[in-house]
Amino acid sequence: MKLTFLGTGGVTAAPLFGCDCAACQRARREVKRRRAPCSALIEAGGERILLDAGLPLLAERFAPGALSRILLTHYHMDHVQGLFALRWGVGAAIPVWGPPDEKGCDDLFKHPGLLDFRPSLTPFVPHPFGALQVTPLPLQHSKLTHGYLFDWHGARLVWLCDTCGLPPDTDDFLRGQRIDELVIDCNDPPSPAARNHNDLTRALAIIDRLAPRRAWLTHLSHQMDNWLSDNALPTSVLAAADGLTLSLGADDPVTV
Repeated sequence: MKLTFLGTGGVTAAPLFGCDCAACQRARREVKRRRAPCSALIEAGGERILLDAGLPLLAERFAPGALSRILLTHYHMDHVQGLFALRWGVGAAIPVWGPPDEKGCDDLFKHPGLLDFRPSLTPFVPHPFGALQVTPLPLQHSKLTHGYLFDWHGARLVWLCDTCGLPPDTDDFLRGQRIDELVIDCNDPPSPAARNHNDLTRALAIIDRLAPRRAWLTHLSHQMDNWLSDNALPTSVLAAADGLTLSLGADDPVTV
């Protein structure tokens, strides 16, 4: 199973319009320092799953038939905005799964076009997509949000974004389980005021409780990039970057 980070930024990621902080200036000079909206591509067997759809111009990135399905964490605009143009394409329908949010986002449900919105997956119950098992995990956010546990022949990856802390049921479900790779929301440097996304303190506390083999911070703001420039992360905790690919079972990620 492979996961490729297509975007690792939050809504205030570098470069942020009008901001001249060090992280934003660096991101304007160096393309590799920029962060697109948080999303990923999961590849396992014949499955190619787009995890969140906040990237613009999805039709230019993926050819017709290239995606087997789309999996959404929630319906905030920065996680679904790419669907608004994609839906007006022609050809085979693209199955879309997300949490049971009746409002969705704007008129996506009313005018889905080629998007085939499916009934929501039941939390804590594995759902088979071929040989890939996908288990939804409720998160704590300002909109109904699911994280996901991906299990491919025993290789296990957990995606927890967007969230501020974890609901007790999700924490209990994951604690004590073997997790090879954990990808977790870490929008902000240490901050007692964090309330809709993890700050670093909350993210590290979750990582400590769940004890994955390795953890990756995502949904990073420009403030978090400035913090990372001057501080070190604990062993086995790394900041994700756009274009990075994780291959479960490999010793190291492969940059693409």
